[in-house]
Amino acid sequence: MQRDGATQSLWQSNVPDHADSGSMPDRPVDVLIVGGGITGLGTALRLQQMGKSCIVAESHSLCYGTTGGTTAHLNTFFDTTYDIVESDFSEDAARLLHTAARSALDLVKRNIAELGIDCGHSERDGYVYAQTADQEHQLDKMFQASVNAGAEVEYTDQIPVPFPFRKAIVYRRQAQFHPTRYVMALAKAFVAAGGRILQGCRVEQFDKVGELLSVHTSRGDIQAHWLIWATHIPPGINLLHFRNAPYRSYALALTLDNDQYPEGLAYDLYDPYHYFRTQEVDGRRYLIAGGEDHKTAHVTNTDQCFFALEAYVRNHFAVGEVAFRWSSQYYEPADGLPYIGHLPGNPEKVLVATGYSGNGMTYSHIAAMTLTDLIVKGDSGYASLFAPGRVKPVAGFMDFVKENADVVAQFVGKRIKTEKLRELADLAPGEGRLVKFEGHNIALYKNDAGKLFALNPVCTHAKCVVDWNRAEQSWDCPCHGARYSVTGDVLTGPARANLEQIDLEDL
Repeated sequence: MQRDGATQSLWQSNVPDHADSGSMPDRPVDVLIVGGGITGLGTALRLQQMGKSCIVAESHSLCYGTTGGTTAHLNTFFDTTYDIVESDFSEDAARLLHTAARSALDLVKRNIAELGIDCGHSERDGYVYAQTADQEHQLDKMFQASVNAGAEVEYTDQIPVPFPFRKAIVYRRQAQFHPTRYVMALAKAFVAAGGRILQGCRVEQFDKVGELLSVHTSRGDIQAHWLIWATHIPPGINLLHFRNAPYRSYALALTLDNDQYPEGLAYDLYDPYHYFRTQEVDGRRYLIAGGEDHKTAHVTNTDQCFFALEAYVRNHFAVGEVAFRWSSQYYEPADGLPYIGHLPGNPEKVLVATGYSGNGMTYSHIAAMTLTDLIVKGDSGYASLFAPGRVKPVAGFMDFVKENADVVAQFVGKRIKTEKLRELADLAPGEGRLVKFEGHNIALYKNDAGKLFALNPVCTHAKCVVDWNRAEQSWDCPCHGARYSVTGDVLTGPARANLEQIDLEDL
């Protein structure tokens, strides 16, 4: 299975890409869903089952983005803990959030049972443990607010991982699964129910034409009554890009020599925190460990993040082999809760789901329930809690949008002699770097054969300058998280256009 980086995740192994690229529709559809990850397919299947005609448009292939790079924890508690939600929103909001989370996990379980999905799903207890006095105080607040919210939580004197701890709590009926096998099964059921999946179909822009949205894609126009951006972050320039910060997270799948695999989910309270679980895939067990999060493009030597995570795990577990290592991207919302509903500044029937923090597997199905209810019933019990409209534009924002939307900064417009760049940057094979040439920044990469690839490093989304991600062999934007391949192709949005290539003269 293809994914948006050079590393391979456990979930790509032995899972082929969805074979069918679909055909363009010859009539309007009820809903066009942009994004072929767990949010897109989970929402599409639910809508199709409720009688709506749906298309899923994916610019690459299914699970190409964060769904293929998750660690696949299914939680009824979140990175934004219930005590923070109580404080920043209300106790009622915390209770509603827990209700949504419990319903989301039940929906996953129901889909698996009804469709007979073989994805290694199992319910597990989730343990959170404190290792310092400050963390102990934090844990107590987290516990009390979780009780207030209605969570099945209690104190415990044991945890499933070999770490010293001062105090711990356990959340009952959490879960885990194999995410890409789950999504591929949803895709199969969606197509069987009459849905259509368009892979290799980049959605570029849309116009409102009467009661319909005329959506322009790389494969032609699609007419739809509703449009859902399930792309992790919507493209173009809009308010939510300034209320979501992109982050990278790192994961390892390891084998253990002593077979002491944890039977539960485990999380410490450091910032960034570490998290652990076990997954059996094709008869082989793996310890999955994650952490070392940082803002996107704020660390160039991303290999070091893997090394640090591996060293931390080896200090506590009898590691045999690091079988897989990968990183992925998520978006941290400004106020701690995701944005699910009407996309501000757009027509009424344009919806979005973004800002999942590190809890995308649960929020994907909260989004599926919320968006489906908004379309089918006209409202949702969760709509007010997650409404993107709770964020108000700052002064001058609309002028910024007008001036920057879809602007591609042009380079000097001339060819550059390769030899001059070689003198400027003594790159090792497989290395990328920003270099200065005649007053301009150039994103320069050398492949294993010694060939140079030069790009204008100005992100086509909002004119920030990209930086090199060594582990994933990509150019990443620190502002809003757009990512590009070494040839400048868009790997992940919100950018729509590729980075500008610079012609090199082999003289």
